[in-house]
Amino acid sequence: MKIKRIEHVAIAVNDIADSMKMLEDTFDLKLDFDEQIGQTKLAMYPVGETYIELLQALGPESGTSKWIEEKGQSLFHLCFEVEDIDSALDELREKGVKLLDETPRTGHGGARIAFLNPESTGNILIELAEIPAEH
Repeated sequence: MKIKRIEHVAIAVNDIADSMKMLEDTFDLKLDFDEQIGQTKLAMYPVGETYIELLQALGPESGTSKWIEEKGQSLFHLCFEVEDIDSALDELREKGVKLLDETPRTGHGGARIAFLNPESTGNILIELAEIPAEH
């Protein structure tokens, strides 16, 4: 598996507007894009080759909502960009890594994503993302 870069570091937040204002006012970061996926609103801020991703739950069934309920506003997960997510998942299965997503699904910016089970990654939630060529 080829990991190209840390694609983003995700932060679960209570109020995305407040967190966006903090990043923009304090660090002069510029919003690249925002979108809603299911019951989660997200905002992406580029920092070099990586992004900071803010996540706010819009409903109680969102994984972000459950995270905040249990751990509060905090770092949520780390995302690695991979060249080929299907072969990466196959390789991880062969290594005995437990997956939360057996097959990729659509994520931020149309990326194909999959999450690994934190039981296999030192209790760290890891996301893999295959970014579309046009992004």
